[in-house]
Amino acid sequence: MFEVYDVMLIPLILGLVELFKGLGLKRKFLPVVSVVLGLGAGIFYVYPEDVKGGILFGLMLGLSASGLYSGTKNTLDKSSEK
Repeated sequence: MFEVYDVMLIPLILGLVELFKGLGLKRKFLPVVSVVLGLGAGIFYVYPEDVKGGILFGLMLGLSASGLYSGTKNTLDKSSEK
């Protein structure tokens, strides 16, 4: 069951994304990493007994961590420069 402290996963995801950024991952992939980490946390940590609930909560975590608007904007801006 979802607990209020599970929302604290968002800063953890942000920190891990910053780690990937520091390791040289291109900026346009960072929102994808954020969503994947959020999905993993949602499915395997928050709702391991309910995959659908885990996916939904994981998407919320990942999109919140990446900033839905800014992440999409950065990805689209980089792909339109080609």
